[in-house]
Amino acid sequence: MIRVVVVDDEALVRSGFGLILGASEDIEVVATASGGGAVETVRRERPDVVLLALGTAMAMVYGGVIILNFYGVFFLLALPLVRLRARTLAIIAAVLALVTPQLAFVLNSLLSESVQQGINVYDPLHRLSDVGVLDLLLTGFYPALTWMSFVIAGMALGRLDLSSGTVQRRLAALGAALTVTGYGMSLLLAGKDALRSTAEDGSSSSGSGSMPLDSGSFPDMPASSLLTAGPHSGTTFDIIGSVGVAILVIVGATVAMDRLPRLRHLAKPVIAVGTMSLTAYVGHFVAQSVLSVPGGTDTQQSWMPLLMFIGGAIAFASIWSRFFRRGPLEFLLNASTKPVKYIR
Repeated sequence: MIRVVVVDDEALVRSGFGLILGASEDIEVVATASGGGAVETVRRERPDVVLLALGTAMAMVYGGVIILNFYGVFFLLALPLVRLRARTLAIIAAVLALVTPQLAFVLNSLLSESVQQGINVYDPLHRLSDVGVLDLLLTGFYPALTWMSFVIAGMALGRLDLSSGTVQRRLAALGAALTVTGYGMSLLLAGKDALRSTAEDGSSSSGSGSMPLDSGSFPDMPASSLLTAGPHSGTTFDIIGSVGVAILVIVGATVAMDRLPRLRHLAKPVIAVGTMSLTAYVGHFVAQSVLSVPGGTDTQQSWMPLLMFIGGAIAFASIWSRFFRRGPLEFLLNASTKPVKYIR
């Protein structure tokens, strides 16, 4: 059971979120609050939703590119599905991949700038960090409407025995089929530029929702953009192809680790980083600020900042993991959710 406190200045918003979240048997809305009493309510009730708060706080400092608040929403939306079997989850992920990009395109086409501003003016998250509910669900860099396909597909993979040779072979075939289908069909339908990143043209994505968070407008995108499969385009073909590649990478890494013990030993520093990915993610933003490393296109002038971040993360994780089971932020996250064990 996940404990949630709904905080907003508007009673209607509090009631609406309370009804939506309370409909899941895995979520308990323990309180609602507004104004100055919110901090005391959160302190007293000790809710378990942490990533959304951490992501919002980071977005206030580093801008809308932060993904942690989006992850918080993803996890909340995925809670009703945690007891489903792999086959059921795979079907849901497939249906979402086929339907949600087109739905997102239509919604974005209907969403005028005035409507967006009307929604955001009552959104406390948007007032705090410029990343509000509308961004989290539909118009941000990682809109839940289209990105839930990836989350649910990952949940389906998590239900499988990846150490089984039969499962590995089937997944390898599935991953290859999805990759060829997603990217191949896009190339056939949209031409040679189908896989081109729209960032190369100065824009962030297609009309499926992954627009720049500071754009302030929703430009009309042609329906033909739904046939592309470029990075972060959020189209059906992008989702299918990306999931296929992810499956191939996961299966390939699993097989390599199982069959090459020496490789596992050599990969220990990288595995250490994987055990504290939250710390590594937040840490690289902090390091970028402390070291005054320029962001955006300026960092593309040299590989040195990237190599520094990679080397620093590996070195820190390798040393830390020798003394502690969890990374520092992973420890704090785990500690904040411990009270849920005593709830019946």
